[in-house]
Amino acid sequence: MSGEIRVLLADDHRHAREGMRAIVSSLPEFIVTGEASSGEEALRLAGELLPDMILMDINMPGMGGLEAVKEIKCAYPAVKIIIVTVSDDVSHLFEALKKGAQGYLLKNLNPSAWRDYLRAVAFDETPLNPELAMSILREFADRKAGASAALPAKERPQDGSGLTPRERDILQEVARGQKNREVALALGLSEHTVKNHLKNILQKLHLDNRVQLTRYAFEQGIVEPD
Repeated sequence: MSGEIRVLLADDHRHAREGMRAIVSSLPEFIVTGEASSGEEALRLAGELLPDMILMDINMPGMGGLEAVKEIKCAYPAVKIIIVTVSDDVSHLFEALKKGAQGYLLKNLNPSAWRDYLRAVAFDETPLNPELAMSILREFADRKAGASAALPAKERPQDGSGLTPRERDILQEVARGQKNREVALALGLSEHTVKNHLKNILQKLHLDNRVQLTRYAFEQGIVEPD
């Protein structure tokens, strides 16, 4: 993502929106282009404003945040949506990712953590906390048997045997929560090369994001839980 990053805020509490606006506005490359107080309004403004990113509260009256994510991603798949919530329940993260969200922020995190995370999502470099990775793995594992069997074969993650040794090395680093810059330093590559490899890995495995890559790496034994 290059140039100014246009952000839509969606939360039914005015003070929460003010807090998000203050954090977003402190980032020179970001600009708040609109605010919504419901999922329905977020859906409408997404079409009118065409933001690059939406910060979406998970609990709102009427159309909730998760349903709004699903509707918006269906209509505007390029927009990046970050769910914002007071809950650290990993099942909420699971549902948000399933509906197309790119990230998940807790409202009680300090502003510097928000700023780092927003930049990471905007530039496709979202690091995954190792503890969160393990929680996600357990959540997916609990659902794996029924969900995987229900998916058509073409929608299931592909077997990793088609990955090159270098791609497997990169996948291991990503699953440990490393940023692209850290992966590049660890493997003696440029960040540009790491990004290109990641795109190829996602395409080969039919996956959408780093969280799903982390799940895959643990399930396939490419990375072993500590």
